[in-house]
Amino acid sequence: MDTYLPPATQPVRVVVWAIHLVLPLLGLWLLLAQPRVNIMWHHNPSHFWMIAVVAGINVILGLMISEAARRRADARLFLVSMVFLSSAGFFFLHGLSTPQVLLDGPTLGFDIGQQVGLTMAAVFALASAFPLGAAQARSVMRAQHLIRLTVVGLMVLWGIASLVPGLTPLSRPPAVLPIPWFGWFSVPGLVLFVAAGLMMFRLHRMRRSAILVSLVTAYALLAEAMVAGMSQLNWHLSWWEWHILLTLAFVFVAYSAYLQFRREGSSAGLFDSVALSATVEKIQAQYEQALEELVDHVRRGTKLPAVRLAGRFQLTEGQAAVLDRAGEALASERELSERLSALVDVGTQTKVRLAESDLLTGALERVRQVYGDVRIGLVSDGRVSIGSREYTFSGTTPVRRDGLITYPLTVKGHLAGALEVPVGRTTQDEALSATLASQLSIALENARLYAELDTLFRQYMSPDVASRLLADPGQAALGGELRELTALFADLKGFTTFSERVAPGEIVEMLNRYHTAAVPCILDNGGTIVQFVGDALLALFNAPAAQDDHALAACTAALAMQEAATKVAADGWPTFRVGVNTGMALVGNIGSPELRGFNAMGDAVNVAARLQGLAEPGTVVIGSTTLAQVSTAEARPLGPLRLKGKEQEVEAFVLTRIIRA
Repeated sequence: MDTYLPPATQPVRVVVWAIHLVLPLLGLWLLLAQPRVNIMWHHNPSHFWMIAVVAGINVILGLMISEAARRRADARLFLVSMVFLSSAGFFFLHGLSTPQVLLDGPTLGFDIGQQVGLTMAAVFALASAFPLGAAQARSVMRAQHLIRLTVVGLMVLWGIASLVPGLTPLSRPPAVLPIPWFGWFSVPGLVLFVAAGLMMFRLHRMRRSAILVSLVTAYALLAEAMVAGMSQLNWHLSWWEWHILLTLAFVFVAYSAYLQFRREGSSAGLFDSVALSATVEKIQAQYEQALEELVDHVRRGTKLPAVRLAGRFQLTEGQAAVLDRAGEALASERELSERLSALVDVGTQTKVRLAESDLLTGALERVRQVYGDVRIGLVSDGRVSIGSREYTFSGTTPVRRDGLITYPLTVKGHLAGALEVPVGRTTQDEALSATLASQLSIALENARLYAELDTLFRQYMSPDVASRLLADPGQAALGGELRELTALFADLKGFTTFSERVAPGEIVEMLNRYHTAAVPCILDNGGTIVQFVGDALLALFNAPAAQDDHALAACTAALAMQEAATKVAADGWPTFRVGVNTGMALVGNIGSPELRGFNAMGDAVNVAARLQGLAEPGTVVIGSTTLAQVSTAEARPLGPLRLKGKEQEVEAFVLTRIIRA
């Protein structure tokens, strides 16, 4: 029987199976309906040896199922084993009572012995078909030895009563043939086998299994054997038919078990599908636990416990060997996968702006998980050393020494360091190590390139602009957007006169000291410096980084600039003056494809420049739009001012302080 059948074929298989069970009954009916066909064949040796062989098959099956019941501690398997053992015992006693084997002639025990054994087996069959609960199953298993002893005792008593000549009516010929009450005597066993078969078939519908199908078939054939035995036409073909049905019932189960053994290669789980639901769940949990154990060993890269698992599930040597090879293949595949994953992770880090030390530390931590004790040494004073080992390379050829293989790390074609890796077991391991060295060289070169770019960007433009360009180079495209901002203009009053009467070196020193004091005031308040023109600078707030309180931030920065400039000013040096204004402006990259810069254009920026030109040295002048957004500002009005390029007058104020809450 095929355990796994397509749904569409199941009804067809059921019909074919039912026809096979009906055919013996049709044959029995034909034999009984046509007495001339139901001929007699009386051959005592054939009868005895057929009985002996079938009883032996029964004993083997019963013991195998009994062992499965002991191993699984399952009550249903125990009851099924008693079906085979009890029927085998009485069947063999029936064979021993064959005339001219131990006794000279026929006896009552010879005529009814097998029906007695089948009725006892039917009781066990029905009990095995019930879905026993946990308490009932435990009760059955506690009583198993008592049940076996009881059955053996009954067999011994029946054997003595039916095989000792003249001892009881069972060892003497029956008074009349056919026996009047024999048909009714067979009915209970027949009903019990039919009920057990139907219940087992229902179990099979829920749990597809070849062994269950064979067991259902065996119960059905045993029921038919009891029907065939009711005819009492000893030694006729109808009488031989029930012997054949008994033989088929037990041989069918044995053959199904043999096929499953051939398919699985082990007898450990032959009868697991017959077990109680609780046992099946426990078996499934054991297999899941074993699978998790296998997966865990594969994940950790340790050797699979094939021997222990083989013992637990009674695997053959061949299956254990296959499990070993599968474990080695899985471990090798896992190792390769993890090493490739480490390479990908190192490659990903090259795309992140990390400091060189952080990059190498992170890379080492990752690759050591799968490559072993990996070490890196960088060039220092023209030499490369790792611990006490110093390395000299010839081109890109690695150095092999003391179980280690060391690859050169290069930056722009020049030696920058060395990567030390334990020698691999295969050429594939060495190829992966070489790829790791190449990946680390790229990572090292990128880290240094990022450091150079970062230094250049942050020294030649505002950090906000530099960060945005590094994060998204597409923002360097020409163009802009209209947005509200606050512009801050500052310059040094009297710079021209000062520069005419001092040396250039003193001019540079003065500008650097002022800007060193002023720039942090702007950056600390979120401003972006977009221009240095001689002594003047332009800073924007709310561009490019968004600021909700950009007007307040600009005013705070302006006052801080004046305070810082006062601390660094020397006698005769120019003095800062600052103009601040808020309004709409066009912000973006302005210039040409060859050279561009981040800047802002608009009336708000122009007004800020004009206010700075009107400011007295050491003061901050702000526009009315700025003051309107800074509720905590104290300012002295300058009144309406007429500014160059503006047709309408502009309200301006001298900012004196910001009131802190």
